[in-house]
Parts: sequence; structure tokens; C-alpha cells
Amino acid sequence: MISPADYAGGLQAFEKLTDHFYAKVKIDPILAPVFANMDDEHPKHVAAFLVQCFGGGPTYSKDGSEYEALREMVGHHLQRHLTEQQRRRWVELLMDSADEVELPNDPEFRSAFAAKIEWGTRVAVMNSQLDENPVQPGDHIPRFGWGSVEGPYEETGGICAKPLSEDYIP
Repeated sequence: MISPADYAGGLQAFEKLTDHFYAKVKIDPILAPVFANMDDEHPKHVAAFLVQCFGGGPTYSKDGSEYEALREMVGHHLQRHLTEQQRRRWVELLMDSADEVELPNDPEFRSAFAAKIEWGTRVAVMNSQLDENPVQPGDHIPRFGWGSVEGPYEETGGICAKPLSEDYIP
């Protein structure tokens, strides 16, 4: 099955997303102060991280250790003391940007995308309160697939097309 990253258009689509998104962030009154010293390459790093999370291969960790790549990424969040207001605004702008750059609009992709963004931003807020990096040897970059529906969406039969298992309890 095609990965969510490939379905969305791969690294190029996610770079378009993050370039568009961070242009908004730079002028947003809530987020601009957080990213005031953002490196010009930051949007590309975030795009590569998202693609790897969505099964697009080692676009972020490259040929190196996922542990080291994850530890470095988490390290950028330490002692930033991000707030819930900032997290919510980040999510809102990213979701708007996904619409504006026309990432796939089908329910399964957007569900997987929203789940990763919600999870990731909540972890970022938690890590931003820490003084020490919590990433341990053996940790790896998280992977997000299609979720419980297992898309991509199909016009006919895409909703509940997979039979329920016998042990399903509503």
C-alpha cells in the first residue's frame, strides 16, 4: 500500500507545505516570537521529518541513526516553554496551509495528517518544558500510517469497506 507521504506527493509536496506555513508563522503575532531566530533551512527540516513520519523513507535521518536524528530534533524544543495557545495556533496555521497548498483532501489522509500533527505538537509542548533530552538509545522517529480506516479514500466502498473482526465490540 502507498504510504501517506507518497500519496501526498512526497518530499516536494511537504516542502511546499512547510515553506507556505512558515511564511505565515513569520508574521503571526502568536508564533513569530517563537520562530524569530529560525534558520532558513528550518522549513525543509520539518518537511523531511514529516515525510519520514509518514513512511516516506529516511528523509530526515538520512543514512544516520534515527536515535541521533530524533535526539537532535527534540533538543531544539528543550527549554522553549511552548504554550497551549502557541500549539493550537501552530496546528491551525498548518492545517490551513495544507488546504492552501492542496495536500490531499480525502478523509483518510487528513485524518492521518491531523493525528500526527496533534500528537507531535503535544509532545513538542511537553518536551519544551524539559531541561534534559528524554530521547534514549533505541528510540526512533515515530511512524504514522493510514490509521484505523487504512485509506486512501475510495469514492465507492471507502467507508467501512474492511469487515469488522469478530472480536469487535461497539
